[in-house]
Amino acid sequence: MSTGSRNTWEAWARSVPPLACESTREPCPDPMATATRLARAGLAGQYVVYEADGGVWHFAVGSDVSVTAHTGGITARAAGRTWTSRTDARPLAAFADALSALRDEDDEGSRAEENAGGRHFYGWAAFELAHLLHADPASAGDRPLLHAMVPSVEVTLGADSTVVRAVDEAWARKVADLLAEPAAGQSSASARDVPVREGTEGMIAAGSAAYGRAVARTVGDIRAGLLEKAVVSRKVPLPAERHPDFPATYLAGRRANTPARSYLLDLGGYRAAGFSPETVLEVGDDGRVSTQPLAGTRALGADPAENERRRAELLSDPKEIHEHAVSVRLAWDEMAAVCSPGSVVVEEYMAVRPRGSVQHLASRVTGRLRPDTGPWDAFASLFPAITATGVSKRAALQTLARHEDGPRGLYGGAVFRGSTGGALDAALVLRTLIGTGDEAWLRAGAGVTAQSSPEREIEETCEKLRSVAPYLRFCAD
Repeated sequence: MSTGSRNTWEAWARSVPPLACESTREPCPDPMATATRLARAGLAGQYVVYEADGGVWHFAVGSDVSVTAHTGGITARAAGRTWTSRTDARPLAAFADALSALRDEDDEGSRAEENAGGRHFYGWAAFELAHLLHADPASAGDRPLLHAMVPSVEVTLGADSTVVRAVDEAWARKVADLLAEPAAGQSSASARDVPVREGTEGMIAAGSAAYGRAVARTVGDIRAGLLEKAVVSRKVPLPAERHPDFPATYLAGRRANTPARSYLLDLGGYRAAGFSPETVLEVGDDGRVSTQPLAGTRALGADPAENERRRAELLSDPKEIHEHAVSVRLAWDEMAAVCSPGSVVVEEYMAVRPRGSVQHLASRVTGRLRPDTGPWDAFASLFPAITATGVSKRAALQTLARHEDGPRGLYGGAVFRGSTGGALDAALVLRTLIGTGDEAWLRAGAGVTAQSSPEREIEETCEKLRSVAPYLRFCAD
């Protein structure tokens, strides 16, 4: 990084106000609903709800402080000012440099009033960042690839307490007033259900024939020796005349799902309500790093006996076992590239995890970062999740560019929460309602190997879409 860029980000970081006001309140009886209600309140232009591990919900809101990176440049905003710099086709490195300037401010003691973990930021990474990291830079496009917000207010809703941190007393009072409102009437009276389940089923089946042809072409590439696996996805647009209610969809969908992480956001041009089945990575302040590949799928319904039959089938299906094993192998390799020698281990292998309307084979690979690497180095190695791309990543990305219908955008990317203390928690964007501008859509994929059939992969995408589609809520006319 050039000296000029370093000075740019130092000037930006000095303009970021600290969360100087902190208060602790009694825990909320329903933190999920409370976080959703805060999101609906419209406190500022951008917000994020992020469900972390252990049933803790974080709500962050603000519009003044942000960082946005694309292939050619990076823009940071704070205190009504704008700073820009070139990225030289290395947007992730430039993005990490900008955020590290906040850490430098912490180290100098100007953030001493904040918690020991440092200042938090929330953001997303678009799937097309993968082309710069692993494949063809020309395929990355010119849209933003990374965006982060440093909030004016952060509310942590846990089982033992509710903690509010704000830049000033005015922000703190706004949130305190909202938290003091009675719980009655918090559900959205302005939203309505998808009319009937048959309509939902028709929607998720749309475009499946074209998807089947894409699967068949991908199987041909695999049998020709071009790659081992590709996760081919299909987009399901929502009707243009209907406008989804993202907070209501999030609340209804989260009640019915069992995700590893969940999120609701209006941030950097994207709106999303999602129930992520796995994390791309989890990095602790102590340098411990973990990733959780899920690959291999069967439906999960209301009949326990049928679910158990499908579980046994999943654990014995050669195609599913092979798909999972190659994903774990590559996750190991990617972890080893940034971790201390001998520290990478598979802590869990081929467990079965329920994730809403499906059950997955799941493993966990952990390690400890080398002293010369940090959370963004790990992110660069592991992103995008192997379970959203394929093996090898480069060949899979090239295959997806040939056979999928346009760029993925947020789908297959990540939503993350990080801190200047070195922590980074990034959820894989799957099982998600996504919107930008006047468009909104769902998307789902399936792991394609040499043993795949178009019929089964179509069925798998429908199984995954049922984790979200039945819970769509729309704004009343």
